[in-house]
Amino acid sequence: MGFAGQELARKLPRVLGILIETTLGSVVEIILFMVLTVRAASNPEYVSVLQAAILGSIMTNLLLCLGFCFLVGGKKNHGEQKFHPVISETGSGILLVAGFALLIPTAFYSALYSNTVSPAQSAENGATASYSIEDLTHDTRGVSHGTSIILMAAFLIYVLYCVTSAHSVFDEILKHDEHIDNDRHKDLAKKKFTMLECILAIIISITCVSLVIVFLVSEIHYIVEERGVPDAFLGFILVPLVEKLAEHITAIDEAYDNQINFALYHCIGPSIQTALFNAPLSVIVSWCLGSTMDLNFEIFMIVILVLSILVVGNFLRDGSSNWLEGALLLIVYAVIALATWYYPNPSVTTSSE
Repeated sequence: MGFAGQELARKLPRVLGILIETTLGSVVEIILFMVLTVRAASNPEYVSVLQAAILGSIMTNLLLCLGFCFLVGGKKNHGEQKFHPVISETGSGILLVAGFALLIPTAFYSALYSNTVSPAQSAENGATASYSIEDLTHDTRGVSHGTSIILMAAFLIYVLYCVTSAHSVFDEILKHDEHIDNDRHKDLAKKKFTMLECILAIIISITCVSLVIVFLVSEIHYIVEERGVPDAFLGFILVPLVEKLAEHITAIDEAYDNQINFALYHCIGPSIQTALFNAPLSVIVSWCLGSTMDLNFEIFMIVILVLSILVVGNFLRDGSSNWLEGALLLIVYAVIALATWYYPNPSVTTSSE
């Protein structure tokens, strides 16, 4: 599907083609989130896995994929690569806004949790009008639903910006990257798909991927219960690695070929789509199904995500990258992976209390 999407993108205007290619790359993620959302409607245990997968998908792109792009690109291209600031500034700015928006429901719940009372305490004190856990949960879901709608509107604004006012800027940047591609002559010599072949390949790929994802999700219970893999590690680390592997290989190959602007677009673009569209879509579908899924994430995970966005934004600020920055991003990712392995499942935390 990645190859067919790449071939389809070449037959369209450059920026529009990259957007469609990024969207096709996110089809796997959207299907995965929808399958998990449907499962969560009948089994609330899947909610924690889905929430971790949403944040892990963004973080994997920003730390693991971008880290390897900087490392491989820097090693191959004399230690340092220059990229256009319009891509890094626009991308990191939108991600920071999305990160804070995703943080709001969690902050709302945490700030008011200490002021709530359980039904037993309310009955004992005769304070029927007290703010209960049920009230807080209901209000948090309302905040999540409203935030999801706003984020999806923001995604439409972002797409409109890319294909209209910024079209000429992005187009020139990506056109420049095409001409400095180290193996451009090999790409030009390859046989190309026709438009019909691209569409057929995409349809067949989506069908096969959908079946694989259904099988994958059906094994989550076995992996958690029988193999002892924590929910946080499964959703935050393993699931994003599986569903984004092909996309990451494409971005790393572009960095290796000195197309660092393309690589940045393929790292930051999917993260923006996950934060502004895929995650809110899961909440909206869950809302329609009557599930408990919302944007009230574990504080540990949402704080990690926001800090990751800040770290990446700091590295992008100077408009250049090197292999040392890539290695540092990979080190941060490794530390986070280690911490999530020891992070207890929600049921374990509740029982210990």
